[in-house]
Amino acid sequence: MIRPSKRFLSRGTQYSWKRVFQRIADVMRSGLRNQMKNLTMIARHHLSLRFTLMVFQSSVGQLENLEYPRGTDSKWLEAIKSEMDSMGSNQVWTLVDPSKGARPIGCKWVYKRKLGADGEISAFKARFVAKGYTQRPGVDFEETYSPVAMAKSIRILLAIAKWYDYEIWQIDVKTAFLNGFIKKEIFMDQPEGFTAVGEEQKVCRLQRSIYGLKQAFRSWKTRFDEVIRGYDFIKNDYDPCIYKKISGSSVAYLVLYVDDILFIGNDVKMLGDIKAWLSTQFSMKDKGEASYIFGIKIYRDRSRRMLGLTQSSYIEKVLKRFKMEHSKRGLLPMRHGIKLSKKQSPKTNEELKRMSNIPYASAVGSIQYAVPVYQARCRPRLSVTSRYQACMGEAHWARSKHS
Repeated sequence: MIRPSKRFLSRGTQYSWKRVFQRIADVMRSGLRNQMKNLTMIARHHLSLRFTLMVFQSSVGQLENLEYPRGTDSKWLEAIKSEMDSMGSNQVWTLVDPSKGARPIGCKWVYKRKLGADGEISAFKARFVAKGYTQRPGVDFEETYSPVAMAKSIRILLAIAKWYDYEIWQIDVKTAFLNGFIKKEIFMDQPEGFTAVGEEQKVCRLQRSIYGLKQAFRSWKTRFDEVIRGYDFIKNDYDPCIYKKISGSSVAYLVLYVDDILFIGNDVKMLGDIKAWLSTQFSMKDKGEASYIFGIKIYRDRSRRMLGLTQSSYIEKVLKRFKMEHSKRGLLPMRHGIKLSKKQSPKTNEELKRMSNIPYASAVGSIQYAVPVYQARCRPRLSVTSRYQACMGEAHWARSKHS
């Protein structure tokens, strides 16, 4: 297990993990940004506060609007310790002296509160990621790929499961990217707060893929393909993230969506054996029957052979983002007779300045994200509003809000 080095603790006074994170939470609750100056001055002499400052700086931009109730500090602490334990158990890197001419990439911490089907906090995530944007094509990586099953494939398989009353299970692969192997020689800085004592000049030579690397997604997909072939699964030619296995009258489908796996099949024992076998290959979290997959909530009534999909929590989140949570709900997404054209674009500098502050493209993207569920209702309005992202006017903005 990787533990914080002695230099992580401040000189003279031994600060515990709990006390360090208590300071982070206190600063976040207070909402006083001028405390950053005080932390910066103290951090010159106390390395524990340097780490506190680093965590605060990387978190404040993403989470400053969230409320931090008392008692959550230990959850962030557990998330960081769990992440570093995963790094150690998977032997993600080895410490080496940097090669001549090598350019180590940087690293940082990313914090996120994971939301469940009802929009409530389900987990506290702390990810140690590499700054992959500094990687050079052809030098640090060759190919990239994101293992995401197509929305149409998921809808088809769920329709099959509904019609034939198949089982629908879900598992989450923990630290999925750490299962992929690195073929290129990549060096990375040691994580701040976990620098090896006496080996500060050394760098991390990555043995496995890590979050943030350009090739991390592809490395994980390659490893998963190798493992799943060992259990006689066949990859779909049309969608490479769909796998099928047939044994007599039993059939099983696997759907890979980054680090989430969906099990669909007609044989409970067969699905259980597959799940047990995969758990010997990867560290996984069993979520039981699928009720919330890929940001989509599933409503199912097996007695009536009914299955429904909804993104209500996502839609509510979008409405709050655009300050429309109290708007009146309409019955028709697009009224007949309303036409949009380029002639409705801004004409004066004042209009251009005003529309430049309107998040029109973001609104169109938010609608597009809902297409997998509300496909029939979203596509017509999306095809109209997306044409004017470079020249949107008041009429276009009003129409996008009615979507």
